[in-house]
Amino acid sequence: MESKKIGFIGLGLIGGSIARAIRQYYPDYTIVAFDKNRETLALAVQEGIINSSTSSIDDTFLHCSYIFLCAPVAYNTAYLKQVQGYISDSCILTDVGSVKTSIHKEVIALDMETNFIGGHPMTGSEKIGFPNSKAMLLENAYYVLTPSAKVSAEKVETYKAFIESLKALPIVLDYNQHDYVTGAISHLPHIIASSLVNFVKDSDTQDALMKNLAAGGFKDITRIASSSPVMWQQICLVNRENISQILGNYIELLEDAKLSIDNSDEDRLFSMFESSRDYRNSMPNSSAGPIKKAFVVYCDIVDETGGIATIATILASNNLSLKNIGILHNREFEEGVLRIEFYNGDSSKKAADLLRKYRYIVYER
Repeated sequence: MESKKIGFIGLGLIGGSIARAIRQYYPDYTIVAFDKNRETLALAVQEGIINSSTSSIDDTFLHCSYIFLCAPVAYNTAYLKQVQGYISDSCILTDVGSVKTSIHKEVIALDMETNFIGGHPMTGSEKIGFPNSKAMLLENAYYVLTPSAKVSAEKVETYKAFIESLKALPIVLDYNQHDYVTGAISHLPHIIASSLVNFVKDSDTQDALMKNLAAGGFKDITRIASSSPVMWQQICLVNRENISQILGNYIELLEDAKLSIDNSDEDRLFSMFESSRDYRNSMPNSSAGPIKKAFVVYCDIVDETGGIATIATILASNNLSLKNIGILHNREFEEGVLRIEFYNGDSSKKAADLLRKYRYIVYER
């Protein structure tokens, strides 16, 4: 296997996850990185994810086969000029931002199109930073590629193959189309989640009943509100035209819903919920789909010391890895009190069968 050199500018959640995936599948590759956070770089070197770090964008990035721009979207655009002098003809320059138009326009202005292929891994977490990065974050995730007009077909195919080798699913889109699509399925949900959390915060009772009683439905829809404020501030600013249009259309739907409730319009209300249910259920029900399937079992346990530890030990002794485990204090929409999440369906099924053998009451969903 030919050893290559990969450069990262920014090593947060996404950059760190890509670097970890490269290290996992290409252990002989040389990975170099720049990040403003020195602790991040030190940790990445200590864990063996990167070979060396740099405190500035300098000739450390010479002779790279790939350079990933993994800073917040506005910073990525600003870093283009700095990295321009270190890019060889064969190098593929890419980014991971969830907005593509702004960086493509700057790439065109700087005459860097022959090297640039925009990238957007459709994955992430409400947790941020390199310590929360994971190689498996890319597994079965759509990875949108937005090639520049002047980049060669050979470079595009090379990059697609590389992304596939990291276990992601590449899909090629025009960058303008990408920004409209992600404005609806990614940017709008974050605005809704954040505004809903703020609404509950401002509307809560003095003894914080809403906060303390918030259950499954509320927590599911607002989970992404825990994401980076800096990142989402910048996304809203650089994709403001698409988001404004989409948000306006969505507000009209909310007003229509309010009117249906005000008028006690049974048919329109039923139609709204039926239509959304049917469309939601038609979305791919797998980890490769836009809405990732959670492999979860729920288990009733006695509220006693060591109850969770006993279950965790049973699962671990049978080589079943947990993704997450925790007590549900409110059972709205849930059937069990202990929620156990796994990385795949096979593990979830084996765990359910195993716990039943130990006479636990287990629910699968």
